[in-house]
Amino acid sequence: MKNIAVLILVFGCCVCQRPPHGNDDTLSLTSINQKVADNAAKITLLEAKLLNAEREVLELRSLTAGKPQVAFSAALMKSGRGNVGPFNTDTALKYNKVFSNTGNGYNPSTGIFTAHVSGTYFFRFSMFNNLSPTPNSVVSIMKNNERLVSVWDTSGTDSNDMGSNAVVIPLEEGDGVYVQLLATRVIYDDEWKYNTFTGFLLFAA
Repeated sequence: MKNIAVLILVFGCCVCQRPPHGNDDTLSLTSINQKVADNAAKITLLEAKLLNAEREVLELRSLTAGKPQVAFSAALMKSGRGNVGPFNTDTALKYNKVFSNTGNGYNPSTGIFTAHVSGTYFFRFSMFNNLSPTPNSVVSIMKNNERLVSVWDTSGTDSNDMGSNAVVIPLEEGDGVYVQLLATRVIYDDEWKYNTFTGFLLFAA
């Protein structure tokens, strides 16, 4: 009986001295619940941002009616003044003062507008000269290698003349449009920006 009593006492002491594992489990579960709540809050915030982004996209689409936006306008000289030309060959004019270039179709390094969207476009250019005593001015809008419309002026009693022309044409993706100065001819420009080249998409094909 004494041995049984001793064993019961020892077992009871061991049970009393066990570490409180239940408390650790409770703390661990609380930590997990907190992390889940934090992640849920982050997901809710992300969802709200996505909804706002979707709403902004829808608003932009409603303003543009989902249509591609293409437009540019540029003047011949950024600064300075003087004649451009004469050249030995027909030469594409490089309009370096870019006012706008929505759609990035116009390249000031070449003077060429390249259609990235097939459709019907409007183009216009203006020409100014200071002919006395320089040669005639002949300037044309070109589609690829095709001459479309032109402005021509010759020296006379007056020293300054100005003209403009415009055209509405269909373009396929990849077509190029530019303003060409004929060989041996000149135009004049200064800080007043007389010579300009403008174009925009009327409607896509």
